[in-house]
Amino acid sequence: MKPNDKNAALPPEKRPFRVLIIAGSQRKQYNCPGVDGKARMLMLKMADMLPQEWEIDYEDLSNAYKREKIQSCNACVSTSMALCVWPCNCYSKGNRSEPDFMWNADLYSRFDMADAWFIIGPVNWYAPTSNLKLMFDRLVCMNGGNPDETLIAHKDPEMAMKLEHSDKWKELMINHLEGRTAAFFCYGDQGGDEMNEGGRPKILMHQAYFKASEEPFKDMRQAYAPLVWQCRYGGIEVPDELWKYVDSGVNKKYSDNQAEDVIHDKAYMDAFNTWVDSTIKFVSKKGKVQPGKYRAFGFKAHTNLWDELMSGLRAFKLRFGKTPDNSSPEKQLKLDLNRDTTFHPKKFEGEKLRD
Repeated sequence: MKPNDKNAALPPEKRPFRVLIIAGSQRKQYNCPGVDGKARMLMLKMADMLPQEWEIDYEDLSNAYKREKIQSCNACVSTSMALCVWPCNCYSKGNRSEPDFMWNADLYSRFDMADAWFIIGPVNWYAPTSNLKLMFDRLVCMNGGNPDETLIAHKDPEMAMKLEHSDKWKELMINHLEGRTAAFFCYGDQGGDEMNEGGRPKILMHQAYFKASEEPFKDMRQAYAPLVWQCRYGGIEVPDELWKYVDSGVNKKYSDNQAEDVIHDKAYMDAFNTWVDSTIKFVSKKGKVQPGKYRAFGFKAHTNLWDELMSGLRAFKLRFGKTPDNSSPEKQLKLDLNRDTTFHPKKFEGEKLRD
């Protein structure tokens, strides 16, 4: 059935089981490259295969023309874990200056409402797609993020650093989506028809300077390991049998390895169907998940113009080298580590270098 978000307010025993399917290919037929990726086809096929009494939610991360993109993670955690707010407050819904797919598509709430996540995507250069990686980078806030931004005046790094060393922080730092299940179906082509028998690209002029058999890893499934490990560290269960990699289009031209081609690849589709069946069995047996203490569902962004004004004033002062007392920027400035005092923070370093 279609998802009814109002059901998320009900206790687990009174609401339907709910899943979220994510298609991670970046290809979209409505702009370059003019063709939908295989992940979208598999997402729709999976939605049809799941028990229809479940609430079945899905999203396609592909790059539609002029649609907002997933904004990049600002790595707040590396300044202080308490600076990373759950759900992410680096961006906001409906923001015109920095439109964000994560917020505008309500993905934080949809991940929260789902009992299980099914992630489908290709391997690009021995790694997940850029959009999938961006999405999981922005989900770092589920791994112990600060659920109360009022304690850090929205985004004050000095207050966050202090909070991180307090007893209060021990109460706040929890995995907000713990207990759910995630399953991954990733696929690749081993370089299509570009590779020679030695495992190196045919166009490579100096063939012998590295051992292709040792790079980058023997099991291509490991391309998605960073996403799997992030889930596992956040208390989201990823059973090994639900983490699947399958090849298609090996030794073929990329143009011969489209959705309309793989749908007739029996080995490929059998592997996909088996993965779907396994996910159904596992999550059906496991059942529904209790919501966390601090929910993204029903979240209302805290608005405090004074805090935002102070944050902007702090940033403005930094342009003149005016740093908060005993702050990290002050220490870095004194040690000549960052050399980042500038009236034009948006300028490229290469541009400033050439001024």
